[in-house]
Amino acid sequence: MKLLQIDSSARSGSVTRRLTTRFVEEWRTNHPNGEVIRRDLSTMTLPLITDDWDATRIESSRLSPAQRKYLSASEALIEEIKAADTIVIGAPMYNFAVSSLLKGWIDQIVRMGKTFSYDTNGPQGLLENKMVIVITARGGAYEKGTPREKYDFQEPWLRHILGFIGLTDVTFIHAENQMGEGAGLSFAAAVEEIGRLAVQQSYQAGC
Repeated sequence: MKLLQIDSSARSGSVTRRLTTRFVEEWRTNHPNGEVIRRDLSTMTLPLITDDWDATRIESSRLSPAQRKYLSASEALIEEIKAADTIVIGAPMYNFAVSSLLKGWIDQIVRMGKTFSYDTNGPQGLLENKMVIVITARGGAYEKGTPREKYDFQEPWLRHILGFIGLTDVTFIHAENQMGEGAGLSFAAAVEEIGRLAVQQSYQAGC
């Protein structure tokens, strides 16, 4: 079993980092022989999607050295996802959406022929049989059915783009109200949910 941990906050002591670390600890307890691959997006500079991205349309054997170098980050990130059985993503909410670091990672892994394809039925995701847990931290609360739900451009977009590349088994754990009086209670609830999910996953995996 392999777990891929993605941290996308630029803050070293962020709520999402604390919670993804907790998830990894729980996962290791239930998968003592498992492997954890950690990707801290704050420690790397991902290339922008420029005209050079056209290299993704070129057959691999025909790529120039410069094109291979440009695509090397994308290749590495996609291979990490393919190798993982479970993916945990720490996703702080910035201005009602995801961080620029997480958006940059998404831009590198959504690739025609690598993580999605098109056929007569339209787009088809190529990443399958993986569990994804997205752990968020939000200053407010955006529960479904409330007036503030319409301001949540984080969970709906992540569900859509992850599903587009075949990652449809996605669970969200929200630590909400992190700028208010309920911060501690919401954080504790997220920790409890992480523990419950880790046990549930271990049963599903037959561990």
